[in-house]
Amino acid sequence: MFAKTASSFGVNEVLLASVLGSVVFSVFACQPLVIVGVTGPITVFNYTVYDIITPRGNNYFAFMCWIGLYAHPAGKFPIHLQSTLMEAQMVNADALGFSHYERLQRGHVLTRQWANGEPAAYLSITVALLVLGAAYLCGVIGCSTLFQRYVRKFIEDYGTPLTIVFFTGFVHIGRMQGVKLETLPTSKAFFPHQDRGWFIHFWDIDVGDVFIAMPFAILLTILFYFDHNGLLGIPFPNGLIPQAPFHTNSLCVTQQVTDESETGAEKGHTTRVIEHVVEQRVSNLAQGLLTLGTMSGPLLIVLHLIPQGVLAGLFFVMGVQALEGNGITLKMVYLAKDRSLTAASHPLSRVQRKAAVWYFVALELVGFGATFAITQTIAAIGFPVFILLLIPVRTFLLPKYFTRDELSILDAPTASPFTMESVGGNYGEEVDNLHGATSNNERPESSVRLGEDDSTERGEAAGELKLNDFHQRSSFRGESNGMGGDDYEQRLGSGRLSYRSRSRSAQA
Repeated sequence: MFAKTASSFGVNEVLLASVLGSVVFSVFACQPLVIVGVTGPITVFNYTVYDIITPRGNNYFAFMCWIGLYAHPAGKFPIHLQSTLMEAQMVNADALGFSHYERLQRGHVLTRQWANGEPAAYLSITVALLVLGAAYLCGVIGCSTLFQRYVRKFIEDYGTPLTIVFFTGFVHIGRMQGVKLETLPTSKAFFPHQDRGWFIHFWDIDVGDVFIAMPFAILLTILFYFDHNGLLGIPFPNGLIPQAPFHTNSLCVTQQVTDESETGAEKGHTTRVIEHVVEQRVSNLAQGLLTLGTMSGPLLIVLHLIPQGVLAGLFFVMGVQALEGNGITLKMVYLAKDRSLTAASHPLSRVQRKAAVWYFVALELVGFGATFAITQTIAAIGFPVFILLLIPVRTFLLPKYFTRDELSILDAPTASPFTMESVGGNYGEEVDNLHGATSNNERPESSVRLGEDDSTERGEAAGELKLNDFHQRSSFRGESNGMGGDDYEQRLGSGRLSYRSRSRSAQA
């Protein structure tokens, strides 16, 4: 975004957007665990508007301000479209989530390193791959049974940032310190990157352009519910992936549960499941205020030391981790598995017609392909429309080719019944209590008792964990879900994890 908007949005603009979003969400939002910042789709939106507006000689910041002003009241209207919210299924989320391939594409910053010669370019590529490998390994260790619990959690929670710190200094060891590398561009402390003030003169624009901003605001409203900060000339922030899931994951109290066969005999395979989430407002507020500190002079100097190759590696990590937990990826992995070695309790094994899985994956890939293709053109600003169109496709077209049972497994709702209760429940489900929903094809549940022992991953609370009989996934990973703690659910299948915890944290 920095390069594609001619330095209109720099490091300080992105940091301030994250700070304001974090403070507002942590203090006032109903989901205070959501980490808010500048997302990939918003980046595409910003530089596409720039490509459209600036050739006409328009005031870019004033135009973006009017988009934000229009989108603020427009964002209130869809809240009342409860039926639309209820019909948003995984086919929408997976197609949009699979667009995190765009994070991998952001590694193209490596192509700029040839400006400083081949040594700089190849060193940047090497460092990017090392960052990818080290940070990904930290996530693997966090989900494994290696080391003691507190060691695993430390590596999982802090491995990625410590990897960035290490490799920022790594490039200054030995002969590498003689190689000139491109680093993160920064500006003066607490000032925008360009020579301007923070407050935007939104009146410094033609009257015609004020009305032209309206359709852009509609597209932005379709894309996100967001905190509008147009008056300050900073990017529109929204919930971040994988930062928001990382944050929620770090606050999860989890339990290792042994998988059971149909006969009740233990197979020895364990699955990591959630007991409860320690939901509070302090951690998000604290990280927002700490982010504000990075806009100070000394810390901006430190940020300026980060090589762009290290940042490329960070983009690779986020892209791989997001794609790894995406529903499309999980379905394709299932289709590629040896059937004789696939557990009978796997959610997709319940689909009677195996061709239905292939057809559904093909549909999701078409949705992703259309979304990704349009983002590579000047029409990129319209890509939210493709995601929106998947809602009527899911509601009216898919039931003609898939049975109700197949759709309940292949296309579970994006949000849990607990979350959607305030708008009448998920599409096709009837909410019967606070923790679950009933439908015509609901399956029986089994209970697992959590004892008061050290096997609980985080926290000492005991409680009763209610699991659907096809709860298992290879491991619990929240990279692909940007929701709050109550929205951590199975990505495959209609069964979800619910709990009745006796802990004070859960009651809070």
